[in-house]
Amino acid sequence: MAAPVTIYLVRHGRPQAGFAEAMDPGLDAAGQEQAIALARELGPLGPLPLVTSPLRRARETALALETLWGISARVEPAVGEIPSPTTDLRTRGDWVRHILRQRWSDLPLEYRRWRDAVITFLCGLRASTVVTTHFVAINVAVGAATEDDRVLCCQPDYCSCTVLEHVNGTLRVVALGRQRPTLVL
Repeated sequence: MAAPVTIYLVRHGRPQAGFAEAMDPGLDAAGQEQAIALARELGPLGPLPLVTSPLRRARETALALETLWGISARVEPAVGEIPSPTTDLRTRGDWVRHILRQRWSDLPLEYRRWRDAVITFLCGLRASTVVTTHFVAINVAVGAATEDDRVLCCQPDYCSCTVLEHVNGTLRVVALGRQRPTLVL
């Protein structure tokens, strides 16, 4: 049996705008402070490999750890945001509110494939790694670890750190990060 690999899933800091307000916002001032505080909290663990979603809010969250550890994060689309079928922000907000009330098994194949790609990437990590990512991607990982088919099975707060382990392709929750109900604007 292989040794467990620890995965630190960090939800990005508070963005300048919500999912239904902007396609790729960066962090607001509070989000930048959250990222710095998170880097201080995780700092003693590293340097560890660091992976980030390509979206600005996740990359800006990773920047605090990059600076502290003197490394560069690997940008990985597999841990990006769930793909939206539209760029119209109002429609996009309605869509994500609907998706969050669903089960993965009831969603179209393209979303189940996206979910599977997130899980495959995480289970492919060969060393303990910090991953800055998004609300739904963290729900994917926790759902896979707990065999929960709901899209929304946890509510990670901004800059919370959910700790998982994987052994031989199986995810296990070690600790959920801070939880806080999310408001999709």
